[in-house]
Amino acid sequence: MAKEKISIIVPCYNEEESLPLFYNEIIGIAESMNKVDFEFLFVNDGSKDDTLEIMRSLSKKDKRVRYISFSRNFGKEAAMYAGLENAKGDYIAVMDADLQDPPTLLPVMYKDIKENDYDCVATRRVSRIGEPKIRSFFARQFYKIINKISKADIVDGARDFRLMTKQMVDAIVEMKEYNRFSKGIFGWVGFKTKWLEYENIERVAGVTKWSFWKLFLYSIEGIIAFSTMPLVLASLFGILFLFVSFALIIFIIVRTLLFGDPTSGWPSLVCIIFLVSGVQLFCIGIMGQYLAKTYLETKKRPIYIIKETEKDKK
Repeated sequence: MAKEKISIIVPCYNEEESLPLFYNEIIGIAESMNKVDFEFLFVNDGSKDDTLEIMRSLSKKDKRVRYISFSRNFGKEAAMYAGLENAKGDYIAVMDADLQDPPTLLPVMYKDIKENDYDCVATRRVSRIGEPKIRSFFARQFYKIINKISKADIVDGARDFRLMTKQMVDAIVEMKEYNRFSKGIFGWVGFKTKWLEYENIERVAGVTKWSFWKLFLYSIEGIIAFSTMPLVLASLFGILFLFVSFALIIFIIVRTLLFGDPTSGWPSLVCIIFLVSGVQLFCIGIMGQYLAKTYLETKKRPIYIIKETEKDKK
């Protein structure tokens, strides 16, 4: 009887320092789980360092290693999707190369899926040690907001690190949207999921590719992808200003009839104009974001473009 196979998907962008360390660590875990086979699928997301060369070298010395190299940088979301779409295992895991996702959890995750009939075992950080406090604060607020305004089930501190059944992965791959927010997609497809908690682990090498600004834009992507509440907010602003304008009209009429029509100062008028104009631009911006995402989806551009795989070098 053939062994079951676990595919390990590792998105990589400029990970020449951490990739060898990750490989050595994951090999040790694979050897301890000798009842299953493994494949290691590295996705080079347009790296500018020697990440691709390391992938080529690992593929030559270990037949379990596969790799996909993009024609340019398409982003982590595209890299994860490429891995999920090309994985051949019965179970598929997504992990980062910096070892912030502890490989030692893999045996526990596999055991839970096999013995407790889970479709997915996912991980979440219960602490953010080593992360700037302001970044941690905004991250927590993001999880609170998106869970209130959308139907996406996104757990605070959730990582992309998870082990899934092939059935769940097939459901995710069917969602071919161009603007992807995987944390929301994982929750949206459903399936029975168990959460494993662990303390935050700092990178073993290299630097994070996620600046505060990139994370902010990514959060906007998630909100727009899984909620229409910002559009409702724009409508509520319009209704609010409508009632305020009616109230002011009535106030001005009454004041004029009772006290005449004294000339008001222009500073207050300027402030009102700026306030209303700012709210209008804010609401137009919200609608513009949704329109832009719709525009990108209708183009039907590929999520990623492959330049090279391990088969091209054999």
